[in-house]
Amino acid sequence: MIAYTHHEQWNGNGYPQGLKGEDIPIVGRLMALVDVYDALISKRVYKPPVSHKETVEIILSAKETQFDPYLIDVFMELEKDFMQIALKYGD
Repeated sequence: MIAYTHHEQWNGNGYPQGLKGEDIPIVGRLMALVDVYDALISKRVYKPPVSHKETVEIILSAKETQFDPYLIDVFMELEKDFMQIALKYGD
């Protein structure tokens, strides 16, 4: 269920089913947010890592389009914890 729904978007523009809003299971909505955060801050062979600050700005810009707005509010309360985890366990 998680892998199947984490590319869905809050506004319905995701895939594979084009689910929208609360039709997306909460685990998919959570994984979508965490997956994007990790993809942005992590070094890849095809790109350098994005700073935590810029990652937060990118995620905030997708509130109500790509991501559940409530989860973005929770993320903002915990974003410093995300940064600490990324620093401790990152690349």
